[in-house]
Amino acid sequence: MAEKTNTTTATGGGDRDRLRSMLGTLATEQVGDDGRQLDVMPVDELVVAMISDGAAVPDVVASQASGIAAAIDGIVERMRRGGRLIYIGAGTPGRIGILDASEIPPTFGMDPSRVVGVIAGGPGAVHTAVENAEDDAPLGASALAELAVVAEDSVIGISASGRTPYVVGALEYARRVGAFTVGFACNAGSAIGASADVAIETVVGPEFVTGSTRLKAGTAQKLVLNAISTIVMIRLGKVYGSLMVDLKATNEKLRARSERTVMLATGVDAATAAQALAEVDGWVKAAILVAVSGLSGADAVRLLGEHDGALRAAIAASTGLTGH
Repeated sequence: MAEKTNTTTATGGGDRDRLRSMLGTLATEQVGDDGRQLDVMPVDELVVAMISDGAAVPDVVASQASGIAAAIDGIVERMRRGGRLIYIGAGTPGRIGILDASEIPPTFGMDPSRVVGVIAGGPGAVHTAVENAEDDAPLGASALAELAVVAEDSVIGISASGRTPYVVGALEYARRVGAFTVGFACNAGSAIGASADVAIETVVGPEFVTGSTRLKAGTAQKLVLNAISTIVMIRLGKVYGSLMVDLKATNEKLRARSERTVMLATGVDAATAAQALAEVDGWVKAAILVAVSGLSGADAVRLLGEHDGALRAAIAASTGLTGH
C-alpha cells in the first residue's frame, strides 16, 4: 500500500503555513476589491488605472507626519554629536535606502560615511536579487556590527511587510547598542515598528499587482526617506532659504548651479559669484558669505567654522567684523 503523503511537508512545512497565514493578514498582500483583470485591459486603461491607484500615497505618507517628525528630531540630535544615519532593508526597501544615501553627499556636501545604506545580500543585491538573504535575522545584526554601530548612530529599518527577519534582527541589535531606531513599514502593527523607538507605518493598501511592493509601498518609501534626509539636512544647516548651499560641484551643470545659487542668495552678478566661489574653492556657503559681507575667502571659511557651518549665524557675526 502506498504511503500516505504528509500534507504539511507537501505544502511547505509548518513554518511556511504560518508565513502564508501571516501574509494573508497584510494590507500589501491583499487583492484589490475592484475586480480588475489587468491581463486583458487595454494599455491606455492600464496606464490610467495604475496612476490612479497610486494617487493616494502622498496622503497616506502625510498621515504619518508626527512619526516622521519624531524620527527627524532623533536623527538630528545624534548627527549633531557626530553620529551616522543608516538605512537597512532587503530588496526594494534596501535599494531605496542606498539610493537616498548615495544622493546626500553631492546634494548637501555631507561626508559619504555619515549616511549609509545597507541591503540584505550585500552590494550585489542592488542589481540582482540574493535569495533567502532577507530571512536571516542574525545577518541583519551582523551587518550593523560590521559597521560598528554605536549609541550616537540612527538606524532606519525599512520593510514593506514590516516583518522581514533581516530588518527585525538589525533593529534589535541597534537597540541593544543604544542607537536611535526607526521602524518603517507599509502595514499597521508591524514587528519592526514594535522593535524601534519610533514607528512609521504608511498603510498604502493592496498593490496594483498583488503583492508587488515595489509599487505603492516603494513610492511611499521614497517619499518618506526624501522627507527624512532632506529635513535632517535642513536642520543641520545645509540649506539657506530653499537653496542648496553645501552642494558639491562635480560637473559643469553643478558648477553653473553653484554660481546661480550665489547669485540668487545675494543678488550679485555672474562674474562676482564666480570670483567669490574661486576664493573659497567652490564652497557655495562660503562664497555667499564673501559676497554678502565683503570678507576674504579665508575669513569667510574661518567664520563659518566658528559657527558650525550655520550661514545665517555667520552672516550676522560678519556685521561686526566688516561694519556692514
